[in-house]
Amino acid sequence: MESKRGKGRQTIEMKLIESKDARTVSFSKRKKSLFKKANELSTLTGADVGVLLISPSGKPYSYGSTSIENIIDKFLEMKLADRQRDYADLGKSYVFEAFEDLSKQLQTVEEKEKDRVLIDCDRCGEMILVENCVINSEGNEVSEASKMSNLTGVKTETNLPNQSEVVLSQDLNGRFDGDGPAPVCNYTCHNDGHSGEVSQLSAIDSDGISLNADPAATTKNANRENDITLEDMYNARYNFDEDDDDSDWEPSEKQIEVLKWFCVNCTMVNVEDIGNCEVCGEHREAGILRHGFFASPYLPVEDVNQEELPVTENSEDSCKQSSLSSSTAVGLDERMLLHAEVVMKSHPHPERPDRLRAIAAILATAGFLQFTSSPGLREHYCGPLWRILKPLISPGVCLPVFVLSYFTPDTYANEHSACAVRLAAGLCADLASAIYSGRVKNGFALVRPPGHHAGVKQAMGFCLHNNAAIAASAAEAAGAKKVLIVDWDVHHGNGTQEIFERSKSVLYISLHRHEDGRFYPGTGAADEVGSMGAEGYCVNIPWSRGGVGDKDYIFAFEQVVLPIALDFNPDFTSISAGFDAARGDPLGCCDVTPAGYASMTQMLSALSGGKLLVILEGGYNLLSISSSATAVIKVLLGESHVIDIDNIVPSKSGLRSVLDVLKIQMNFWPTLETNFTKLHSKWGSYAFQDTISQVGPVKSC
Repeated sequence: MESKRGKGRQTIEMKLIESKDARTVSFSKRKKSLFKKANELSTLTGADVGVLLISPSGKPYSYGSTSIENIIDKFLEMKLADRQRDYADLGKSYVFEAFEDLSKQLQTVEEKEKDRVLIDCDRCGEMILVENCVINSEGNEVSEASKMSNLTGVKTETNLPNQSEVVLSQDLNGRFDGDGPAPVCNYTCHNDGHSGEVSQLSAIDSDGISLNADPAATTKNANRENDITLEDMYNARYNFDEDDDDSDWEPSEKQIEVLKWFCVNCTMVNVEDIGNCEVCGEHREAGILRHGFFASPYLPVEDVNQEELPVTENSEDSCKQSSLSSSTAVGLDERMLLHAEVVMKSHPHPERPDRLRAIAAILATAGFLQFTSSPGLREHYCGPLWRILKPLISPGVCLPVFVLSYFTPDTYANEHSACAVRLAAGLCADLASAIYSGRVKNGFALVRPPGHHAGVKQAMGFCLHNNAAIAASAAEAAGAKKVLIVDWDVHHGNGTQEIFERSKSVLYISLHRHEDGRFYPGTGAADEVGSMGAEGYCVNIPWSRGGVGDKDYIFAFEQVVLPIALDFNPDFTSISAGFDAARGDPLGCCDVTPAGYASMTQMLSALSGGKLLVILEGGYNLLSISSSATAVIKVLLGESHVIDIDNIVPSKSGLRSVLDVLKIQMNFWPTLETNFTKLHSKWGSYAFQDTISQVGPVKSC
């Protein structure tokens, strides 16, 4: 989490947590307690803190410096909520707590002398600040007087009304040692109503504030008619009213453990009593990996029908066979499946070996692999091509064996990762060379880990080597003068852009979700056009929101991608084919269908004399990436896909994004000026309509 400092108050990037329900107090008291906590935390840390709660009746409440619609909008901007899902479940409260580690934040408070601990009373909900705590050797008494107050920022030497006495049973200095239960505080609350009663509460740990309650079961009622989503709240402009009635709140006295399971299809977590994944809809016992290819470690071996990938004989020489000149090559090596997280977790990493297993399984089941050839696989860390590729390899990623478990918090490596990335690099390089030289017609590189985030200096975003950049360089080494890379992964390929932003021989076009830099990795704005004389050779088409589907993508292809590509006239074309913009993907949250991917593939197949290489990037819904990859391979094999351009109606935000790109890129590609003029002449009428469809489709210019 990154902190941002300005001239005034410190603003810490807000983090969403799901608060634990109060078990013994009313919603009203809980609300006041949380709001008071936010206020005092803001005072102590100097940070802006926002709180959003949802009552059992679905009424939102907020605390913070901005209106409730703004705080909900911030909630949505941070991609911590999906606009299409219902987050107003009964009894839940959602809290933005603006701190990384409270114990670290408190170190900056001038009046702080010794460690502080925040607890709250399970009867009245009041927050208590415990200062100058010293634990004796037995760990059950306070060896000197503790100074305590109710988070007012004023130290007290004696017990006054509304103060409490605390005995710490374990070390509360941000640590918990031993195998016993979590730290607890025995305290005496002196508030009116239960003065002198002794209670026991969990204390804060090093990661934040404990809300002193076990998680309650939060079962979603599918038949509830009055569900309110955050989108509904934002559109309705609900106002905060402290005096709203909350008499419908009936706190449960039972503490129920919530059992969860992860979806084998998209990896998202669901509660135990839900049979189908709430994100992708797949059943919890889905057998997507049970129809061929390699068994997943998450499935019982006896339930898996293991089949090896069919390959042609003498695969090492397959690229040299003249009979393959009209074939489609599909590259895959099972050793890439060994790249995995060092520690197997109950909730798997989105970029997992199952991604390749699922694609290979559906291709084998459909019989497509018998119509393709398998190129020879080799690890490209030797030979003359290595001298060309070496500048594209991130430092630390070219070691024979990785010694790190993680390059970044989301980018892992193990003892097999070095082999996997070399195989991916070698396969992409060999396919590019074979396609350009005419030994095969086109190809699909089923490789992992993905690569388009990897730059010349770092590995990031699940990516270690930049496979698309390696393929482009291999094509150039084979004789290609101009190479086109089209990247339709939902995330911007910041690594590919970094590598080629000064090159006029490689044209990079990316269509991605951007949201003004709020969507990972934050790069790829429309005005990032290249540099050092290569302006215009980097074309970014950034979407301003999620949910973008086929029509917006095909419209952008017709208006921007194809006109520039035809003007550029490449000798070789490659696609960074991430399928995380596909419908149902847990990270992309967009709406592209297999038919949409097939349409884009067919349009690009008309370039470069059909010399096209498709390279797998992202995509984390196994069903989506399998069906999308199959649709793309069908086009590579020659299946025609009809596109009705005249009925393509983009969304208003999609049209606005395309206009922004045209306005910038027509300075470098004059052929775009006509498109921009025609579209802009109609934009005035669109601006006054709720949807573009009300004024009819936008035909190709």
